[in-house]
Amino acid sequence: MNVLAIACHPDDLEIGCGGTLAKYASLGHNVTMVHVANGNKGHKVIGPEELRLIRAGEAQRSGALIGAKVISMDVDDLLVKSDQDTLITKLVDVIRTVQPDVIITHPPEDYMKDHMEVSKAVFDASFAATVPHYVTEVAVPDGLKPSPIYYMDTLAGVGFLPTEYVDITDTIETKIAMNAAHESQIKWLYEHDGIDFLDFVRTVSKFRGLQCGAAYAEGFVQCKAWPRLTTTRLLP
Repeated sequence: MNVLAIACHPDDLEIGCGGTLAKYASLGHNVTMVHVANGNKGHKVIGPEELRLIRAGEAQRSGALIGAKVISMDVDDLLVKSDQDTLITKLVDVIRTVQPDVIITHPPEDYMKDHMEVSKAVFDASFAATVPHYVTEVAVPDGLKPSPIYYMDTLAGVGFLPTEYVDITDTIETKIAMNAAHESQIKWLYEHDGIDFLDFVRTVSKFRGLQCGAAYAEGFVQCKAWPRLTTTRLLP
């Protein structure tokens, strides 16, 4: 399968579905990780342009741990807007190129606007990608249909009740390593806010595991919109 995971910031996929992406990769599926925002405002000391480059490198190192392709849309933090044609066009080109069997992204409601804008943009772009007369740099592949979408967890799982789970017991350490690759964020949160974010991520995964009878798990909700529903189990 072709798995396309699209999130807002460079570390959001690792937090929300890193174990699942690692599991897909271990099963031989093609994984593409996309972050829309470049994370350039995610530090109080490091300036935006320097941080933008740091976080791009961290994202590449994280994706390399599972052999995933990593793509940045390079939109500045807090400027993500789902009604911008340029963003939709870029996403359409990625979707047409990857031809995903499944898309994972943020839920429609989350703790900040950029996340919610990405969720809406992914929904819109995944439909637009199938329209032949929506002209971009990449033509519509034959037979491309709107992809099934699964929404990953919110930060800390607040307000999110999964309807499906993935057992990530075998990939939890890979998930932690992927998160650790984002050193600029992990180090800052620990030194200046007293937050052990790697423990944070592990704790949420353990909590989701308790809900479904696994040691560690990640939770998802399927987008219930026609014609995206399927009888096929797409989560690993």
